[in-house]
Amino acid sequence: MRGAIIKRKSAKGDDSLLLLRRARAKKIVQALKKLFPTARVALSFSTPWELAVAVILSAQTTDKKVNEITPSLFKKYPTVAAMARAKQKEFEQAIKTIGLYRAKARNILATARIIAEKYNGIVPHTMEELTALPGIGRKTANIILSNAFGVTQGIAVDTHVRRLAIKLGLTDSANPEIIERDLMVIFPRGEWADLNHRLVMYGRTMCPARKHDCRDHPLTKIYPPAADIWFSPSARLSLGKKV
Repeated sequence: MRGAIIKRKSAKGDDSLLLLRRARAKKIVQALKKLFPTARVALSFSTPWELAVAVILSAQTTDKKVNEITPSLFKKYPTVAAMARAKQKEFEQAIKTIGLYRAKARNILATARIIAEKYNGIVPHTMEELTALPGIGRKTANIILSNAFGVTQGIAVDTHVRRLAIKLGLTDSANPEIIERDLMVIFPRGEWADLNHRLVMYGRTMCPARKHDCRDHPLTKIYPPAADIWFSPSARLSLGKKV
């Protein structure tokens, strides 16, 4: 993208812009469903708590890398209570191959203790309760709610969704929270849960972040200007923020 944030349209053009984006969103959903009929989270988990841990670990790290360490991690710490009792240094050693492992260890252990003490070891399933926990922002909460509890309250905006939303002209902002609101307006609620998974798969398998010729890509054909829209480094998420 030539700039970190595209300037917003005037209020006068908002209605027509919204209609254009909704029409484009409909075509994007249709194309993504053909490309990726089965939409699911790439992280391996068997309980809501395991998913919560995996999603926290996945920030700024590939799902593949997270899936490599979680089997042994969950074997060593099989429950919320077991993880709540873990020592910081010991837990860090178990996840040290993951980026930002010290901060992630601190957040996971703090969250485990809160869930063990406040929620009797049961992962809460409201947006408000989840986002009050250390290391869990709206993106993480959306993924947990949708994939562990079948509750759809929003759209998880990770790095793939963020850059593709900008690239495909679906938002005027680089702020994940504003992007989520923009996407929620133009995509039907029934598509929210799977939209993240399909855009992530599209970004990983067809349209990576590095600059390349994407004129023949399915979604670029729907929105041709996307061929010339790329992220700038200044638009990337801060490593220290909840996502």
